[in-house]
Amino acid sequence: MRYTSRSLSAVLVLLLLAATTVYSAPPQEKRTPQTAGVDDTKMGPYRALAQVIFAASQKGDAATAAQLARVLELLWDKAEDYGGDTALSKKDRKLFDEIDKAMDQFVTPLKEYKTKAPDAAKVKAAYNTYLEKLRLAD
Repeated sequence: MRYTSRSLSAVLVLLLLAATTVYSAPPQEKRTPQTAGVDDTKMGPYRALAQVIFAASQKGDAATAAQLARVLELLWDKAEDYGGDTALSKKDRKLFDEIDKAMDQFVTPLKEYKTKAPDAAKVKAAYNTYLEKLRLAD
């Protein structure tokens, strides 16, 4: 009977440890549905375009990065500033202004590549800030 009690105690301790591990584990990150690598959210297209722009700048393709940076600006303004009732500027002007400013800090040095080479560290920092601001609007 003693052997059975010890075995039962050991099994109970293992079960308690397993339950504690399961319940103390951090929750899994919520995954956003994607199509072709683009988040299916309101800010997903802007984030995807920023990623392509950043990748082009990292590869040294300044002309493509600049061209796409300008496209990003135009799309953002058309949809989120002048885009009617669903535009972010109409729903949350403060957040719109924060994202707009972060986007400008990211794209301006890239667009000015012909007169001044962009500082890679500053571009990366601005890119990360821009992505953080976009997440606030999702």
